[in-house]
Amino acid sequence: MKKKGTELKDLTVQELQDKLQDERSSLRKLRFDHAVSPVENPMLIGARRREVARVLTELRHRELNENKQ
Repeated sequence: MKKKGTELKDLTVQELQDKLQDERSSLRKLRFDHAVSPVENPMLIGARRREVARVLTELRHRELNENKQ
């Protein structure tokens, strides 16, 4: 089984940006659904938030590596 961070390292910058957009919209929808009526598993909100953070971290890491060179 791969670690979650390793999966992100295999993606291109464009794919990461697309994934970030998808994850953010999914998080927004989940939060809205939870505000209207409680979702079955509220832990999903935290999981989505962490996934957004992972993608942002990988994008920032690549940006810093690009500036070093």
